[in-house]
Amino acid sequence: MNREQRQAELQRRREESLAGGGADRVAKIHAKGRLTARERLELLLDSGSFQEIGAFVTHRAQDFGMAEKRITGDGVVAGFGNVDGRLVYAFAQDFTVFGGTMSEANAKKICAIMDLAMDNGAPVIGLNDSGGARIQEGVLSLGAYADIFLRNTLASGVVPQISAILGPCAGGAVYSPAITDFIIMVEGTSHMFVTGPEVIKAVTSEEVSMEDLGGAMTHNSKSGVAHFAATDDADAIRHVKRLLSFLPSNNAEDAPRRPCTDPVDRRAEALQTLVPESADKPYDMKELVRHVVDEGEFFEVHEHFAGNIIIGFARLNGRPVGIVGNQPRVLAGVLDIDSSVKAARFVRFCDAFNIPLITFEDVPGFLPGTRQEWGGIIRHGAKLLYAYCEATCPKLTVVVRKAYGGAYDVMSSKHIRGDYNIAWPSAEMAVMGADGAVNILYREELARAQDPVAERKRLIAEYNDKFASPWVAAELGYLDDVIEPRETRPKLIAALEMLRNKRQTTPTKKHGNPPL
Repeated sequence: MNREQRQAELQRRREESLAGGGADRVAKIHAKGRLTARERLELLLDSGSFQEIGAFVTHRAQDFGMAEKRITGDGVVAGFGNVDGRLVYAFAQDFTVFGGTMSEANAKKICAIMDLAMDNGAPVIGLNDSGGARIQEGVLSLGAYADIFLRNTLASGVVPQISAILGPCAGGAVYSPAITDFIIMVEGTSHMFVTGPEVIKAVTSEEVSMEDLGGAMTHNSKSGVAHFAATDDADAIRHVKRLLSFLPSNNAEDAPRRPCTDPVDRRAEALQTLVPESADKPYDMKELVRHVVDEGEFFEVHEHFAGNIIIGFARLNGRPVGIVGNQPRVLAGVLDIDSSVKAARFVRFCDAFNIPLITFEDVPGFLPGTRQEWGGIIRHGAKLLYAYCEATCPKLTVVVRKAYGGAYDVMSSKHIRGDYNIAWPSAEMAVMGADGAVNILYREELARAQDPVAERKRLIAEYNDKFASPWVAAELGYLDDVIEPRETRPKLIAALEMLRNKRQTTPTKKHGNPPL
């Protein structure tokens, strides 16, 4: 073969790889309002930065007529490039090639970029759109999944891993995204489930649609499996890029800092009156957060799940921080099973990548009831406690209003290595609220009182004066300061700067054993 022939052969194979499953299948994808694997990577990565790996890989299966069905690239486009000038590794499953199914061959491409990501300290982005394991390959395809699961696990806490579900993701395929740090799904076109509607009907006689079983909003609002819901493929990619802007490339680097145009010493006067005088009235914790952080930008995570706690990313003086806050507008901000698990995983993520945690506390306690107790609130609530105790990243806490009972301890209190704990004058820090405490402490006195109503009112006021305030905690050193609400932003920024070089270690061990 001469030079011209070799060049022609290269060009032919390159075109085959770029064509994927062919024009007809691409047209079907576009007709459904979806993008192809390569189009998705073009949106994700900086223009001209993508460098493909394994473009000419093909499967080696022989059974079921597969020897005659060989497509260059074999259903996954993988490689590296830049997002906003920063190195990332990415793969996109190509639904036009064998339905994007996982084969032994294309799994090796995914494993290759994950190994490179670990070696070079850069995030891994998975754009999932697959019919699952390639049945024709049997156990080879199952082994291929396990190879990926192992790498997901080894990479956890070392480099950020983000999964965008842009089509089907079923059976064992769901467990790779589940191990990654964040999952984005597209409304109407992406689905995740271990067993599909037909299997469920056959086994349990339940009838359920694909969307209700494993659609984007199901996993965003009911199961908590997904963290973001996007309107289409392009919106999902925007979520990935925005998320990356808050994250470091690996656990040994700092998150990218931006120039800050929002004055560091800005005092938010609106915070002075944000919290109602009555402790029973709600307010929006998200509004409070936006008044404090740079430019009012709060990138919420898990917005549709366990709304009684909010989590997400923001910046203070240009530095990315993780936000955790009780939400008084939902269940009075009480901690329950879902909110504990939601916040615990976020706290552990931020700690893994040394992103400072800012906790805004207004919690009346843990949600009572048989459903919570039988569902394991003790175990699940302990996950949040464990996460905060374990975390060695900078931890700053603002007690805005209620901090009652065990929930006071859990929400990044000074006792579990909180670095900087402050309170507003509206803070109420006690074992329980005044009503309940008076009923327990003064049961006999109230029974003997000539006017039980008036006496109860007096005792509640007395209890509030003594305990429903930040002063006892401040006198004991459990608070570092009590501040005017408008001073929250400059105080937090000053504390963050003070903690810039924080180094804290935990006892030497293989790993802890959280109450999973």
